[in-house]
Amino acid sequence: MASVPKLLLLVLLCSCYHSLVAHAAGGARTHKVLDMDAMKPKTVCSEPKAVPSSVNGTTLPLHHRHGPCSPASSNQKMPTLEEMLQRDQLRASYIQRKLSRASSGVQQSNVTVPTTLGTSLNTGEYVITVGLGSQAATQRMLIDTGSDVSWVQCKPCPQCHDQADALFDPAASSTYAPFSCSSGACTQLDQPGCSSSQQCQYRVSYGDGSTTTGTYSSDTLKLGSDTLRSFQFGCSHVESGFNDQTDGLMGLGGGAQSLVSQTAGTFGTAFSYCLPPTSSSAGFLKLGAGTSSGFVKTPMVDAEIPTYYTVALQAIRVGGRQLSIPPSVFSGGSVVDSGTIITRLPPTAYKALSAAFKAGMKQYKPAPSSGFLDTCFDFTGQTTVSLPTVALVFSGGAVVNLDATGIILDNCLAFAPTDEDGSFGIIGNVQQRTFEVLYDVAGGSVGFRAGAC
Repeated sequence: MASVPKLLLLVLLCSCYHSLVAHAAGGARTHKVLDMDAMKPKTVCSEPKAVPSSVNGTTLPLHHRHGPCSPASSNQKMPTLEEMLQRDQLRASYIQRKLSRASSGVQQSNVTVPTTLGTSLNTGEYVITVGLGSQAATQRMLIDTGSDVSWVQCKPCPQCHDQADALFDPAASSTYAPFSCSSGACTQLDQPGCSSSQQCQYRVSYGDGSTTTGTYSSDTLKLGSDTLRSFQFGCSHVESGFNDQTDGLMGLGGGAQSLVSQTAGTFGTAFSYCLPPTSSSAGFLKLGAGTSSGFVKTPMVDAEIPTYYTVALQAIRVGGRQLSIPPSVFSGGSVVDSGTIITRLPPTAYKALSAAFKAGMKQYKPAPSSGFLDTCFDFTGQTTVSLPTVALVFSGGAVVNLDATGIILDNCLAFAPTDEDGSFGIIGNVQQRTFEVLYDVAGGSVGFRAGAC
């Protein structure tokens, strides 16, 4: 009889050994726990330590624009999920149409979708605070990797939206200067205009029909403890279609007018950010980001429109198992975007993900769809929820295991299908939560570092 316990002990030891090996290989974790109480909206800002990968460059605090940490949120009401999804669909559709038409060779002048810059200000999610002008006037600006031209509302502004801060006053800044119509900065704009006083006029049109128009100018920009001379931006005097308390937008795209391009001589062309897991916590924007510490990287894919940062998604894993999806489904590439909320996948990929995720969520009752989110669950009475892990596999072997907060939005799977396989996809900001997302422009790669905020 003494041999039985020894046999059982041997089996247990072997089982523990194989479990440890599997865990070391990353294969043991098939589920993640989501704290539902932590995801509920808070009225008090919590500032967890957000840690960039590098101490070089400059770091700016970053907050969700509707959360208590946002300096621009005091007079704002959090939009409903339905409102957010409606705006998000406008943005995603705009990006997809613009990229598909560019890749098919359609001339931009013939495209009926607005082609100048940007998508929709109302879909912007995250805010930074900078100083503008010789007096470093506070400006609270949305960041957007889908836009190049930065702008703020300026005096006089007979047609502007309400904002939390005073309008920027060019007359109060000794370093402010409008560009002339013949300047190089003006001629590189898309469809520049010219005023009667020969000052360069810019116009930005967005996917939802909103516009901003004004004088293309330069002034001193204060970024934390660093100062950028002759920062190029739009001084907006006439707008339509906006309803936002922020002061403007900071373009982080790949074009010549973006903040990234303008600060390349000071910080280099690598930048990163970390989007916090909840609206009541903080992240960061890093200019001059380190490019080697702890990132899993995937090469950027050449795109017809330099504004967008495009990568190649190749596979999806759910609960540690790779889904059976033909590689051709992902042939269009995927834009990594700070402003789109929900990740868009080709329909074949989305159907496979949805089915596998439902199979791992059988302990929860299904719930009705929320807008275009159709994989939803009833979490009534649940304080924690067990989710199958979801990992995105990119070219170059980069495997990004999503945080629990990057899988579910409210009570639904935070993914949606595009119109057809092989079309452009989008990696949305929900999936980017808690990662330091690196855009190494000179190195031609996008990187992800887990647990940065």
